[in-house]
Amino acid sequence: MNDPRPGPRAAAYPHAATIADFEHNFAAVRERIAAACRNNGRDPAGVRLLAVSKTVDEAHIRMAHAAGCRWLGENKVQEAYAKWQAMADLEDLRWSVIGHLQTNKARQVARFASEFQALDSLRVAAALDRHLQALGRGLDVLVQVNSSGEASKYGLPPDEVPAFLRQLPAFGALRVRGLMTLAALSDDAVRVRGCFALMRRLRERLRQDAPDGVDIQELSMGMSGDYALAVEEGATVVRVGQAIFGARATPDSDYWPPAP
Repeated sequence: MNDPRPGPRAAAYPHAATIADFEHNFAAVRERIAAACRNNGRDPAGVRLLAVSKTVDEAHIRMAHAAGCRWLGENKVQEAYAKWQAMADLEDLRWSVIGHLQTNKARQVARFASEFQALDSLRVAAALDRHLQALGRGLDVLVQVNSSGEASKYGLPPDEVPAFLRQLPAFGALRVRGLMTLAALSDDAVRVRGCFALMRRLRERLRQDAPDGVDIQELSMGMSGDYALAVEEGATVVRVGQAIFGARATPDSDYWPPAP
């Protein structure tokens, strides 16, 4: 059985400086995912590793790509958009926007993103849909849920998710794929696991009567300090940054701003 405690959130993960470093880090993360899957009789192929590249420069992202990375997650739209433009030659690299989105940034997201994981507003849904329709594109989206109940977090309260989902088929360019959450930022494994278990139960309930065109399959949860717990509770996507790229000097608060 894995150690049930989430790793320290501010752990000094070593920086990856070579392609070999990235290969090692990806292999280590995937082995932990596989071990967590074995604990629950799951197939590791059912868990997508999303490498979170916020604050990471182009040179290191290119090394990660050479090591096999094909999905990148970014919180800030302008940062992600600039990286997408700079690395347009990497045609198999896909970008997921995982941070809170303001409507005035929806046009950029519609241009480059393959996925948006933080949908919690009909205004944002409408803005994305309008720009996507104009471009003739579609976008996979996940609905963000505030599983910890913390006032500082974005995301819908769990009991508001069913009504929100019922309104999303009106936005034809959005392909609803599932749910996303940030667990409590805590070293208390019981509290963290509780957030993930809540999401697993919510997904199962929503699957029973999802509206036509809404597919609640994906469950994006878990970061560098707690992704093994998330996988044990059913995560299909884990968002791992520091365990792949190395510790960030920038605090998480700069990239997960408090909700109003």
